[in-house]
Amino acid sequence: MTRVHSTPSRPRSRPAWLALSIALIGIGLVWRLVPLGLPRFALKYGGSLLWASMVYSLSAALLPRWSIAATATVAGLVALSIELLRLYHQPWLDAFRLTLPGALLLGRIFSPWNLVAYAAGIRAAAWCEWLIARRNLPYRQPPA
Repeated sequence: MTRVHSTPSRPRSRPAWLALSIALIGIGLVWRLVPLGLPRFALKYGGSLLWASMVYSLSAALLPRWSIAATATVAGLVALSIELLRLYHQPWLDAFRLTLPGALLLGRIFSPWNLVAYAAGIRAAAWCEWLIARRNLPYRQPPA
């Protein structure tokens, strides 16, 4: 028996992806706000990786019929846009960035290393979805 290697024809489950987004938000808040004794590198970039995975899961929830690659591209563009927004300064925006929600949503300082962490988080989320989708594909009999 062989597996079908095309993308599944059914759309993603929005409730499942929204639930995953909420779970990632919770994990990310614990990661960033609870003193877990993590090394600074893991604390900083692990949080960015979780944030990017959450951006992917929200994109998947909003775009249930889009391919994994297209969803990853959208998530990457959102993450890139938010990182580039850190280069833009207005008093009201800088004041928001100084609040906890502003720091968690937008961050405070531009860093190209964040882009690497975002790419890793989006890639990991997309890879996990691909593995699950591949595993759930129906079996077909090979042609005789």
